[in-house]
Amino acid sequence: MNKHSLQIALAYMSVVIGGGFASGNEVLQFFTGYGLVGIAGSVVAAVLFAFLGMHIARISSIMQADSHKQVLYSLFGRQAGFVVDVILSFFLYGVGVVMLAGAGSTLAQQFGLAPLVGSILMTVLVIGTLCLNVKGIINLISAVMPFLLVMVLAITVYSIYTSTGTSAELSQAATEVQVITFLGAEVPNWALSGLLYASFNIAVGFPMLAVIGGLTKSPKAAAFGGVGGGLGLGFLIILLNVGLFANLDKLVGIEIPTLLLAQQIHPWLAVLMSLALICMIYSTAVGMFFAFGARFATPETTRFKVLSAIFAVVGLGLSQVGFTKLVGTVYPMLGVVGLILIIAIGISWVRTRKRSVEELAADPRAQHK
Repeated sequence: MNKHSLQIALAYMSVVIGGGFASGNEVLQFFTGYGLVGIAGSVVAAVLFAFLGMHIARISSIMQADSHKQVLYSLFGRQAGFVVDVILSFFLYGVGVVMLAGAGSTLAQQFGLAPLVGSILMTVLVIGTLCLNVKGIINLISAVMPFLLVMVLAITVYSIYTSTGTSAELSQAATEVQVITFLGAEVPNWALSGLLYASFNIAVGFPMLAVIGGLTKSPKAAAFGGVGGGLGLGFLIILLNVGLFANLDKLVGIEIPTLLLAQQIHPWLAVLMSLALICMIYSTAVGMFFAFGARFATPETTRFKVLSAIFAVVGLGLSQVGFTKLVGTVYPMLGVVGLILIIAIGISWVRTRKRSVEELAADPRAQHK
């Protein structure tokens, strides 16, 4: 894997691993709630991440895309691609709302504050960043990603080795976990849950992955980067899933599982973990609200700042539904958009896998700007 492949792999992992993953709440609902067999569901997600990352990055590199819209138009055509883009933007706004709720839950669990207080503080930070155009803050916050990953991995591995629950106790605890719901009903098995998890996350990661793939001139290097990032994501999900299951008897009803695991190791580690989570939530929230606001106004304009403030305040109100409930509703709904993307990507792969780079670059479907 060369430098460009590694950059794509790391960027792919970074955009998918946000506050939701690091909190442990996503993995708990999508996989751990099915018991030990939930690990198989995380393997399904890993395989899909690798395949989807490979094809999105490769097609984007061939097109030298500078916007995810170009890749969407290539997959769906101009009219359908525009519709998918608009729908995707609205659901990404939902992810921003989930982040506001996550900030409230994190500060409530660690410092005993009312959830509304944490959500208000995060909303003010988001509005301030978008309105004041504080350049470089997001890049600075993104620097916490390696630190956060090391913390999550260390906490998870330590928790696995210090687990005291018996197999029977852990399996019983799994039956008490609220697994993910889809179209109003609980997802019946780990395989479908793994598919939904991949579809949700690919919908979130698609815009960034498409742009980064377009910056790479070698489609082969881009494809390797997509595969590497997908497999890396799969490894982290599997490891976190095992760690959560090993301590499931202590985690039922907990909104931020990794924070509780950190607290059991040392109180100061929990403080560091909570701060890292807040930074990741902040970074993700700003990114989601920025992308949504940019659909309606040009960034840095007065109109953009006013609309961004309105969207964030409305999001604050919506966030009071609760972090766990929002994760269980917004994510599967966004997963529907992701499923459409997965189907389109699969069809595109079948259609293009035997065609040369030159033929693909000349495809009229790839010429939309």
